[in-house]
Amino acid sequence: MSKKIDRALYGPSWTEVIFGALLSIVLGVVLAAAYLVTKPVATVKEIPKEPVAGTIYHIEGSKDPTRGRSWVAKRQQLVAGMSVTVSEEELNAAVTAVNAPAPKKPGAKEEPAPETKPGAYTLGTLNFRIRDQALQIAVPVTINTLDLGLNVLVQARGDFEKQGEQFVFTPKSLLVGSCPVEKIPGLTNIIMHKFVGAQKVPEDIAGAWAKLASVSIDGTKLKLDAP
Repeated sequence: MSKKIDRALYGPSWTEVIFGALLSIVLGVVLAAAYLVTKPVATVKEIPKEPVAGTIYHIEGSKDPTRGRSWVAKRQQLVAGMSVTVSEEELNAAVTAVNAPAPKKPGAKEEPAPETKPGAYTLGTLNFRIRDQALQIAVPVTINTLDLGLNVLVQARGDFEKQGEQFVFTPKSLLVGSCPVEKIPGLTNIIMHKFVGAQKVPEDIAGAWAKLASVSIDGTKLKLDAP
């Protein structure tokens, strides 16, 4: 009873004031992050001469099939243990080939695809762009939770460094929608693992990658050097 009387006479304690202030700050940060995540990203061919303040721009990497078709030969060279230099067109051609449906066997009956319940999110196709000594990796994500159907673009920009026995992509910047998340401890690794690292990689390419002596970006090319 005395606590209730003290509160009525003297107001909330310092502990309650500090806790309330911290709660307000956390709530504000969460709401601000949620707003930025859902804020649309402007996909353009080039950055405007006068960018709109607060707007995040995305330039998609080239998917020119003519320039990308040389990937087939370079894949064979890479798997054979040779050094190769690949362009963004070739990287995007590689992703397209990996995600292409398996060819149907002659005479096989076409069976309806089994119904599958979507998970919390659905990943789109990776897109690569190489500019200014950095690799940009972008992947569209559809958030299915609560039937939101929310489309968000995740885009990372960085280069490669050796961790342990092989080279890994290390983002210097990471955007989820319009929200920069690279400065939040631990969050970058989680997002990269779930949205980029979850993409399937053929075993022969993964095996060849693990043996590379160096991985570097040279202008608009990715250099993969064999031992």
